[in-house]
Amino acid sequence: MKFIDEAKIYVKAGDGGNGAATFRREKYIPMGGPNGGDGGRGGSIYVIADRNINTLVDYRYTRKFIGKRGENGGGADCYGAGGEDIVLRMPVGTVITDLHTGQILADLDVHDKKVLLAKGGRGGLGNIHFKSSTNRAPRQKTNGEEGQEFEVSLELRVLADVGLLGLPNAGKSTLIRAISAARPKVADYPFTTLHPNLGVVRVDAEKSFVMADVPGLIEGAADGAGLGIRFLKHLQRTRILLHLVDIAPLDPDADPVRDARAIVGELLKHDPALAEKPRWLVLNKLDLIPEEEREQRIKDFLKAYKKATKYDGPVFPIAAINGEGTRPLIYAIQEALEQMARPEVDDDEPETADGEEA
Repeated sequence: MKFIDEAKIYVKAGDGGNGAATFRREKYIPMGGPNGGDGGRGGSIYVIADRNINTLVDYRYTRKFIGKRGENGGGADCYGAGGEDIVLRMPVGTVITDLHTGQILADLDVHDKKVLLAKGGRGGLGNIHFKSSTNRAPRQKTNGEEGQEFEVSLELRVLADVGLLGLPNAGKSTLIRAISAARPKVADYPFTTLHPNLGVVRVDAEKSFVMADVPGLIEGAADGAGLGIRFLKHLQRTRILLHLVDIAPLDPDADPVRDARAIVGELLKHDPALAEKPRWLVLNKLDLIPEEEREQRIKDFLKAYKKATKYDGPVFPIAAINGEGTRPLIYAIQEALEQMARPEVDDDEPETADGEEA
């Protein structure tokens, strides 16, 4: 199925029913009191995260969701029935934003998370609420309130621990194929990846993490060139970014240092917060360099790259095509993720088993 990661829909909760203004008219009771009931509540619209759904394709074809109106109140103290609620199931990772204000209305980041998106209107009051010692025959009633309505955008941001960055044909899809069960398309031309791919990387029998491969970036991406910038939002939830660099480009005019700097520049222009995430350098395609030249090639690249970017993070030379160097990379990622997940302990104030300070 084609990956659908964006949609726009209109939601309108049901209006409340109107209250009634009626009086008791029974035999032998000619002057009966007020007995008009309240109107029913309008149906609300909820959204719920469902891990069994992986696209927003359903919301490309059905774009209007309107809740049922509450019934009007009636005589004999009859209250109107409430409108039935609507529950919209969406993939985990969906972010719902008001198109007019830009406010985020819901972030479905956990399975089974349920959020009230549009609240149904309250029902109007019947005249039984307006009787008093001085107003024994009230004819007042109120109409039901209107339900909330929004035009919203839906964006599916995939949930992954690690995200892959790089130019087209840097080897991102090859890497995720080599270390996970994901099978994205791999070919010798640019933009073989047209939508995000997720792969579960199993470190051992009990440990694993999720890696995301998005379409490659090119210079000028922040200004709309290429495909990758559209999908960078999928990397906003990741904890580590792997910047893949083709250390042995086939094009004699290609400059790996310049290309790597260009990716960092596009990242900064698009989203400075994303650029602040931990970013590791992965030098790919070692298999295309003779063994006796590899060490010097890597040294030359790092010297020029670090001078230009002040980079001081981890560096992993690999050959994704045959898996060379990928195991140390996997173990390092797992260790870093565990460290990030580990809560900080304040050694200055030790606690006892019951939570009190020692």
